[in-house]
Amino acid sequence: MSSSRVFSPQLLAKARGIKLLALDVDGVLTNGSLYFGNQGEELKSFNILDGLGIKLLQDNGVSVAIITGRQSTLVAKRASDLNIKYVIQGREDKLTALNELLKKLNLTLDQAAYMGDDLPDLAAIIQCRLGITVASAYPFVKDIADWITDKSGGEGAVREVSDLILSANEKLNSILESYCEQPPNRK
Repeated sequence: MSSSRVFSPQLLAKARGIKLLALDVDGVLTNGSLYFGNQGEELKSFNILDGLGIKLLQDNGVSVAIITGRQSTLVAKRASDLNIKYVIQGREDKLTALNELLKKLNLTLDQAAYMGDDLPDLAAIIQCRLGITVASAYPFVKDIADWITDKSGGEGAVREVSDLILSANEKLNSILESYCEQPPNRK
């Protein structure tokens, strides 16, 4: 069994050995829209496909981090729900924040992938081994990134990256097979 997605050999080589995937939030984990209720409360929509992809990465030895320029209790809640240990909020200096995290984890930029969609993400996208953006990204970021997902932010783009990294490390097919072998959960 294999995923229907075919990745180029060059892209698989870049994704092989990634130990950390760092993600922006607005425009990557969400569609980039900001919603506010009548009482000023903030609302965000996250894609369930991305959530499982993040869990699969973490279950297979790839750490996941969030680095975002905004502060949001919703982001902290989503990160907690997904057991994302590394959440850095309120940082527009994404590359500096990423380097601080890499030092803490004893990793290098050559072991990291970064996924962002706009100019504040650009330095991190350029410096990482694998710089990724989404189909809905700012055009200049798309021109610079190593890879552009087929999906837009908030629509399963992070899951595409998860599949890429797991495939590059020869783990995706066994994951897919394990889901096919599971008996239905009936009560």
